[in-house]
Amino acid sequence: MIYAVWIPLLVPFVVVPAARRLADALAPARAVRLLAATGAGLALCTLFALALLVVPGAGRLSAVAAAGEFVHPLATPAPGTAVPLAAAALVLIVGCAAAMTRAVRGHWAQLHRTVRPDPGDGGELAVLRDDRPDAYALPGRPGSPGRIVITTGMLHALDPAEREALLAHERAHLAGRHHLYLAAAELSARCHPALRALRAPLGYALERCADEAAAHAVGDRRVAARAIGRAALAARAVGEPSVPRPPVALAAAAGPVPRRVAALLGRAAARPRVGRAAAATLLACLALSGGAALDATYDLHSSIEIAQGESP
Repeated sequence: MIYAVWIPLLVPFVVVPAARRLADALAPARAVRLLAATGAGLALCTLFALALLVVPGAGRLSAVAAAGEFVHPLATPAPGTAVPLAAAALVLIVGCAAAMTRAVRGHWAQLHRTVRPDPGDGGELAVLRDDRPDAYALPGRPGSPGRIVITTGMLHALDPAEREALLAHERAHLAGRHHLYLAAAELSARCHPALRALRAPLGYALERCADEAAAHAVGDRRVAARAIGRAALAARAVGEPSVPRPPVALAAAAGPVPRRVAALLGRAAARPRVGRAAAATLLACLALSGGAALDATYDLHSSIEIAQGESP
């Protein structure tokens, strides 16, 4: 067990290089699902491995041994370090739980604190009178579809076809509930420091999903690419809008816009082999982490049976 239990804690460091290649080399929707599943799965395996490290040390305490009906001391490869290791693992678990709780509360509070323009209007689109160009998708609370917010400055910066493409992009964010994927990535990052690196490729893949949806909606990839590029240039030319963008908002002008435009125009080199290799690496890491956690659990269960005087 002592060897297998460390694998889930080390595997996330291997995932990061493959995740960065995956976002560019795989179809956006598949990349989103795989990145989100990998982050969540590795985060759960991390917490499970830490819990497994707690049990051997706790089992050496008299109160725990009595509660577990141990007739023999719980065998561990390094008895002298079992209790300190268990204490450290317990501190990490508590820290992860506290960080995840703060993240959930923060996300929920942001959804509830968000100022919705024109609250009396229940329509999908809200227009802000602001000369500074900006546009974003504002997710709603559970049961609410959310709204698209756009400034008059952004409307003036784009022609009608580009406006349609931009609105389709933001509509795709709302329809796909993309903010939930980002929230899940934030929770995963609270469980293991290496998983923080998954947030950038996941955010890029989500923007690419919305880009493709916009191109499909207007029927012209060039129009969609032009809309995203002009929106980003207009927004960056004048700085921040006078009305601050809510933290939970998703904006078409965010992220690596040149890479997204190149992908829409087909200028990015197709790398199916790289995509398949990166996907296989992520799946293999997820399977390895889960398998190691299960193996460590089986070994620990056998040790507990021996300590209780039963045959393994």
